[in-house]
Amino acid sequence: MLKYILFFTAILFLSSCKPDVLPKPSSQLRLDYINPSYKPFDQIAPFNFDVNQQAKLKSKGNSNYEIHYPKMKATMYLSYKPVAKNIDQLLRDAQKLTYEHVVKADDITEQPFVNKENRVFGMFYDVNGNAATNAQFYLTDSTKHFVNCSVYFYAKPNFDSILPAVDYLKKDMRHAMETFKWTK
Repeated sequence: MLKYILFFTAILFLSSCKPDVLPKPSSQLRLDYINPSYKPFDQIAPFNFDVNQQAKLKSKGNSNYEIHYPKMKATMYLSYKPVAKNIDQLLRDAQKLTYEHVVKADDITEQPFVNKENRVFGMFYDVNGNAATNAQFYLTDSTKHFVNCSVYFYAKPNFDSILPAVDYLKKDMRHAMETFKWTK
């Protein structure tokens, strides 16, 4: 009997030995996007700029557009408003729209934009943190035209997860600002 107990104990002891379990190292999601190539904005509107060829344009009427980035699950909303002695109100609305995100944002950086040659003046807002939008801008000539643009993702904001896409879209937005011209 003792012989059987020792035998089963030995089998139990030997079968319970397994190699140590090592935790897997943490990893990061790698999001690579192709280098952007741009084409002229091909819509009838009082403005023109270069848009990424990967983006899909959708007109919403009255010179308002959605610029979709399906691979990134994001959309830039570009809205146009004529200036008719309401420039102060348009500027306040654009700033209010940006600063509504201050609750979730870690930081909002304002970067003025001036292109005297094409009479394009504005502000780029770099919004860092888990805000609903991570970048916005407005452009105006101060007398006739006003454009506001913001980018939104189709997902709950998680700044760390979408950072590569945010950086990519911010570059596209800056490129749009730098190539922006009024056509009328």
